[in-house]
Amino acid sequence: MSILHKLLSIQALRGNHKYYSYFLGAIFLLFSAIIGIAVGSVYVPIKEIIQIIGSAIFHFPLSETVDPMNTNIVLDIRLPRVILAGLVGASLAIAGAAFQGLLRNPLADPYTLGVSSGASVGAVITLFFHISLPVIGMLTLPLMSILGAFITIFCVLLFARKIERSMKVETIILTGIIFSSFFSSFISLIIALTGDELRQIIGWLLGSVSMRGWSYIFIIVPFFIIGSLLLLMNTKELNAMSLGEERAQHLGVNVEKRKLLVLIAGSILTGAAVSVSGAIGFVGLVIPHLIRIVWGPNHKELLPLSILFGAGFLIIADLISRTIIQPSELPIGVITALIGAPVFAWILMKRKIGKRG
Repeated sequence: MSILHKLLSIQALRGNHKYYSYFLGAIFLLFSAIIGIAVGSVYVPIKEIIQIIGSAIFHFPLSETVDPMNTNIVLDIRLPRVILAGLVGASLAIAGAAFQGLLRNPLADPYTLGVSSGASVGAVITLFFHISLPVIGMLTLPLMSILGAFITIFCVLLFARKIERSMKVETIILTGIIFSSFFSSFISLIIALTGDELRQIIGWLLGSVSMRGWSYIFIIVPFFIIGSLLLLMNTKELNAMSLGEERAQHLGVNVEKRKLLVLIAGSILTGAAVSVSGAIGFVGLVIPHLIRIVWGPNHKELLPLSILFGAGFLIIADLISRTIIQPSELPIGVITALIGAPVFAWILMKRKIGKRG
């Protein structure tokens, strides 16, 4: 009887630990969003933010004390920017967590398979040749970027299958590196040939969520929902595959099918994120690492927590990028690199010291 009580108490502690981690992640995301909307060249009080958003959603009457200018700032500028940054951060973080588990490689992130480079090629070609598709107009850039991402993952998987029908992890990684290097060289060539578009192209490649608006949110949302659901439906299989493909097969996992699903889902998320924000590094690399250190490698918790903390992290990074040298803005990719690189170096050093110990 005492053993049974101990087992029940252990399960209760694990359950409480899980809910605590979700609660902490939700609080971090909520705090990041509120600060991201409130702080800027014009400070908007939190009370007014709640009234403005409540009025927009539930049609509550606005107080006469609310400044109309603050309403425009919140609804037309900062709220869509914060939501977009959150969606991009969440997409990159959950994709990075899935790729690291699937490829069993702590250095894996959403850019490992060359998807980011492929999406960037689509955007750079659009900017270089001034492509504007009929009807969609300004949405040509993100849609061409998504198309580049899908073509890239298709080519990577096709090439990897031609080399080895089982598509082992090592083959996929090497194939992704080959395509990434090729596309990076192609982008460098276009930059070398360009003239007036140089600043615009480089600015896009460094990453930003500035002046995107609600239309870009509507672009990324369906891809985020589809990609995230596909990954969340495969958490058990990811746990099995993170132990090795042979062990996963012994556990009854259809490794080839599940691997393909995870790769496609991660590529959908990465391509959509890159299409609306440009290339933003280290989010999909560092956030899943930190969550693994604190809460463990179980993908049932790792993936949802990556969404929460990845979204909050990129909102804070974007806030820093637009306030640190006001009135100018830094590319958000610069901020994530400045924060992410030292953190990742610390993680690697800690892992090495732990192995020595």
